[in-house]
Amino acid sequence: MKKRIEKLRGLTSKAKLGGGALAIEKQHEKGKLTARERLEVLLDDGSFRELGLFIKSSPLPIGEKKEFLGDGLVAGFGKINGRRVLVYSQDFTVMGGSLGERHAEKIVKIIQTGRKVGVPVIAIQDSGGARIQEGVVSLAGYASIFKENTLSSGVVPQIACILGPCAGGAVYSPGLMDFVFMTKGTSHMFLTGPDVIKTVLHEEVTFEDLGGASVHTQKSGVSHFVSENEVECLKSVRELLNYIPSNNKIHQSRKDSSVKDIQRRENKLREIIPDSSDKPYDMKEILYLVLDDDSFFEVQSSWAKNIVVGFGRLDGYTVGIIANQPNVLAGCLDSDACNKSARFIRFCDSFNIPVVSFVDVPGFLPGKDQEHQGIIRHGAKLLHAYSECTVPLLTVVTRKAYGGAYCVMAPKQLGADLNLAWPSAEFAVMGAEGAINIIFRKDIKNAKDKDEKRKDLIHDYETNIATPYIAAERGYVDEVVDPIDTRPKLIEALRFFKSKREKMPPRKHGNIPL
Repeated sequence: MKKRIEKLRGLTSKAKLGGGALAIEKQHEKGKLTARERLEVLLDDGSFRELGLFIKSSPLPIGEKKEFLGDGLVAGFGKINGRRVLVYSQDFTVMGGSLGERHAEKIVKIIQTGRKVGVPVIAIQDSGGARIQEGVVSLAGYASIFKENTLSSGVVPQIACILGPCAGGAVYSPGLMDFVFMTKGTSHMFLTGPDVIKTVLHEEVTFEDLGGASVHTQKSGVSHFVSENEVECLKSVRELLNYIPSNNKIHQSRKDSSVKDIQRRENKLREIIPDSSDKPYDMKEILYLVLDDDSFFEVQSSWAKNIVVGFGRLDGYTVGIIANQPNVLAGCLDSDACNKSARFIRFCDSFNIPVVSFVDVPGFLPGKDQEHQGIIRHGAKLLHAYSECTVPLLTVVTRKAYGGAYCVMAPKQLGADLNLAWPSAEFAVMGAEGAINIIFRKDIKNAKDKDEKRKDLIHDYETNIATPYIAAERGYVDEVVDPIDTRPKLIEALRFFKSKREKMPPRKHGNIPL
């Protein structure tokens, strides 16, 4: 037995060394942690239990005949903030973290187990892509992973941390997951690399300009979060998990909240909306004053900034926030904003997280570019997402709710359970000036003092047409409230509607306009 235990220890040490001391040193020289070091940062101390440590890589049919225990993947289960999770971390020190047959089988097993047990799956990706020497076998491995990602979608949260290269077909696994994290300088995602682009298109492009963190967090929207370094990135994952449940069958536990805090009324809420409806303001100021203290966790903060999405807490419970941002493009909805918010709403609905919408939207962003990009199709995604929601839906109109944009921002007609409006709210097909220029074109033309006539008509329109009380008379708004009462009103509604049960018509699934 003594010799057998010595053999066990020897094999364990060999497996945990990955590609060897020299390869680990090179990894550190690039400013990157090893696969195991990353798990130490991510997981609670001493909680990691490895699975498949002794799985051996498949013999390579061509090239250098090397075999590695673990096949370049560290996988297993552990805890984050005391909650169970399944994790896998690609080891770049072993054949560049490339994906081979056994490597893929380990990933598939982790995702399947996450779905069976009902716990989040976290992937740490740092790989050169498919293992070329294994040919179609490695490609089949990727396809198997994508299938499991899809089957687990909406069942358990799936989170990807891109902490190195992620190229070719490999990008579709994080693309299918719920949240993607990247780091500045060391994370890169792209389907086709710079060398191929140079050969085929004769274009010079760097890894960073093609698929760096700034590209995917600011331009493409592929990544949800960006961090300065790996440690910060992994700590952000830990924070995210504080807001979301482990699977689609349970609800997130409540954080303690005092009675005094629940009834908190902030006088500053009365001062945020400008006197002129044309002036911008920062919607985040309202969010910070309405939500529980220090509870707002923004998602995709650098992409489609004209809409704000993220998690927050009310009365200690997690809620999903959708909020127009008047500071950017006047809060108009464009294609990216619709995509961003629709995907987030669907995540919240999948995992029983109530959605609270703060509305100040003058309409859809006009222009040829938006029409050619398919704003009709993208706007329909937002309509579909809200209409399909079965979780509690609460809406607060702070100022403008104009035209078609009113229709897509959680009105009563799409199934919102409670619609509140501030006294500053304006409900109309369009702004007062545009409306009277159409309705009263002849009257203005024939007036002796055209400017004075226009001014009077605008005032009359704002007083008698765009007022929130017309919407309230029709039942489209449940209550017009003093801004300082917004927080207690929302908390009261969440407590009432938390038992909401709504069944959709029998069908296989809806056909969201992708």
